[in-house]
Order: sequence, then structure tokens, then C-alpha cells
Amino acid sequence: MKHEPTASAMDGAAPAPVSAAAAAAAATEAEAMAAAVAEAAASADDTWTDVCAADAIVPDTGVCASVQGRHVAVFRLKGERYFAIDNVDPKSGASVLSRGLVGSLGEQIVVASPLYKNHFDLRTGACLEDAAHSVGAHAVQVQDGRVRVALAA
Repeated sequence: MKHEPTASAMDGAAPAPVSAAAAAAAATEAEAMAAAVAEAAASADDTWTDVCAADAIVPDTGVCASVQGRHVAVFRLKGERYFAIDNVDPKSGASVLSRGLVGSLGEQIVVASPLYKNHFDLRTGACLEDAAHSVGAHAVQVQDGRVRVALAA
């Protein structure tokens, strides 16, 4: 089921609700994508890029970083949990996802794009409204107080 944007979704109003079936399908896809991200993270240590000091990211917000020439949104959540996804909103082409609102939809931790309000799973990059608009998810680690990101293959 493809979600087509409506005039209200494009003018800043709240997006259409996500059905339980769509959320379940996204969760299954999310698990597969998370496994791929974990596999990529297991590769050589030279794939990690230093981003910033861990305490430079305010909890429940994100920052944008250039990782090997790619715009990546790095998020810090309460409990010292870190996530990284591509920062470019696939609908607009703007590098803005790090500025989105972080929250949850059911069991999924998401960021809402500040432009079109699509929700992206922080673990997998899956777009909950339209899988075709999903973004890449990347491995994150904190080592010696520094946030490091490894791009997914």
C-alpha cells in the first residue's frame, strides 16, 4: 500500500495515521535492515569515522556530520543510546533529518522529517509511510567519549 502525499501532508499538517499492517511490515523490514547494519559494523576498524564528543549531542536530538562525504544524521537518546541514518530527506533532497523531532510510534524509535513529516526508524532508516522513501542506517559506537560512525555497505 503506497501512501500518496495529500495537500495537508505537504503544507505541514500531521501525516495520515500508519496502519497496524504497515507498521508490522515496516518492523519486519526494519529487523532485516538492522541485521545488515550490524554485519557492516563488524568489518575492519578503519571504516569508523570520528564525528564529535558524545556530550556535544544534547539528549533526544540529532546533529549532522559529513562521513566520508555523505551527510549523516547522528542522534543521541536518553540512556546514552546513539543512532545514525542518512540526513537527506528523500522527498525533498534537503539535508534536514537531523533537525527532525525524535519520538516513538509503538515500539519503533523514529525521527519525523521537518519537511514532509515522514517517520524514519532510527534503527533501520525505514520510512514508515512509504518504504520507497527509506534512508540508509549506519552503525554508531562511542569510544573514549567520542561518537564514531561506520557507513553501511
